[in-house]
Amino acid sequence: MKISDVIVIGGGLAGFMAAAAAADNGQKVSLLTYGSGSLPLASGAIDILNSKAPDEAIKLVLENHPYKKIGLKNIDAAAKFFVDVTNKSDLHYVGRLSAQIPIVTAVGTLKYSCLVPESMDATNLADKKKIFVVEIKGLKDFYAAMIADNLKKYFPEKIFETAKLDLNLLGGRDITCMDAAQILTGNEQILADGLKTLNATEDDAIIIPPILGLEGNSSRAAVKSQLRAQIFETTCLPPSPPGIRLQRAFIKFLQSAGVRIFENSKVVRGVVEGKKVTGVVVENSVREKIFRAKKFILATGGFYSGGIVMREFDNPIEPIFDLPVFYPSGAEKWSNKNLFSDKPQNFSMTGIFTDENLNPIDGDGKVLFENLHVVGANLGGVDKIFERSAGGISIASAYKGAIL
Repeated sequence: MKISDVIVIGGGLAGFMAAAAAADNGQKVSLLTYGSGSLPLASGAIDILNSKAPDEAIKLVLENHPYKKIGLKNIDAAAKFFVDVTNKSDLHYVGRLSAQIPIVTAVGTLKYSCLVPESMDATNLADKKKIFVVEIKGLKDFYAAMIADNLKKYFPEKIFETAKLDLNLLGGRDITCMDAAQILTGNEQILADGLKTLNATEDDAIIIPPILGLEGNSSRAAVKSQLRAQIFETTCLPPSPPGIRLQRAFIKFLQSAGVRIFENSKVVRGVVEGKKVTGVVVENSVREKIFRAKKFILATGGFYSGGIVMREFDNPIEPIFDLPVFYPSGAEKWSNKNLFSDKPQNFSMTGIFTDENLNPIDGDGKVLFENLHVVGANLGGVDKIFERSAGGISIASAYKGAIL
């Protein structure tokens, strides 16, 4: 087998981003994936940091924070590259590091993120005179009246109207947003005709569940071109069409960039010589196979995806390269007394520490492998969920690891 310039291990957001950036940098890239990754579960929006001005807040993070190792310049470059990747795959994103964009959630609250699908950008919602919230008959977990009532708290001066459209999807059987998006792909006229009955004007807004197709922007464009009002998609429970669109946009970009994608490839261990990784062993149904490269990027995720495992309490391990894992020792330090508290959860800080080049380090700060870069949810030292930085850390660390 030919030796790759870069092998990326992991098929989530960080793995896709690392493979895309490395390929764009002229490298021959192999991507090893096992499972479908977490993007189908995601909202599609990329949270950088929970702050009105994330770029300023990033400057204040502590020394062990991944953002400190990545650097603001690389974070900004990663955000721009991410938008470039999606745009090239006809999935348009908007946003920047200096501000956050509102999106409407499935319960009618406003969530703020830095990088947002154009179809979910609710920036102009405040300028609309009348807001229609549209429910689809048979669609589960989307309640127009609840969304309208909650949005009134943000826009008390607006006129809200709810509507329920019977599009006869799947003959009346209960369906998910995933089902509806799949059915409406190529059949967008059904939705467009239903929305036309609202008689909404250019001064109005129409809020719908995220059902405008599963790939790119074509379904949204087909419906939008027939309406005068602006359409806003909400978030939804997984499986999430916006998350699936993002996954497919990356795959489309990777394929066009010549990245070799090896699916169902479970990496079980690394092959090392001193401080160099020379290959990884992949397990399949027949035999083990070694993939070799000059450089490796570890993007297997944290506890939720098996990138870090803990078979014994107080003993988390990284299973491929046996890297040291930082964790808060002691059961009393593992979590807060109240699960839903206003403080970070210590167990969420579990992960691998690196140097400025994202090379893994031991407890004394010594680099373990010079050509291995750790990115995404594998990185420790911060509760990414609490501070709403998971997406930002994934794309920024992956970008830096790929271009080094």
